[in-house]
Amino acid sequence: MSDQPFTHLDGAGQARMVDVTAKTPTVRAATAAGSVRCSPETVALLRDGSVPKGDVLAVARVAGIAGAKKTPELLPLAHIIGVHGVTVDLTITDAGVDIVATVRTADRTGVEMEALTAVAVAALNVIDMIKGRDRGAHIADVRLLAKEGGRSGTWTRDE
Repeated sequence: MSDQPFTHLDGAGQARMVDVTAKTPTVRAATAAGSVRCSPETVALLRDGSVPKGDVLAVARVAGIAGAKKTPELLPLAHIIGVHGVTVDLTITDAGVDIVATVRTADRTGVEMEALTAVAVAALNVIDMIKGRDRGAHIADVRLLAKEGGRSGTWTRDE
């Protein structure tokens, strides 16, 4: 845990957008992960490509990329930054679909929220495409795995 104050609050405790005008752009990256848990029957449909709505992984991948780019529209205090690279990898496992997203920029603030948003939006699209067959499917364990660049340098989750 950090002992630093919350930068998104002013002296009176009101929400504010942090002013990053004076910061120098630097190369930054963040990686997040999460999963969609679903039934064995749904996993079988995913593996053989017979989900009625189509190619689940392809749609979720593109949706995750779009989600990363739309982060400032969804999170009111997030900065509008140049998202210069996004990868969203989805893997079918025995428990469902694992998702890992990496976002890169050369800007004044990090891309942790963009990576987390990419994972969450990709996961929501998986749910949307399988919900007709599996009402119990759910999103699990969305988390930041690593970030690099900026004032605080490199951080990696211990898992």
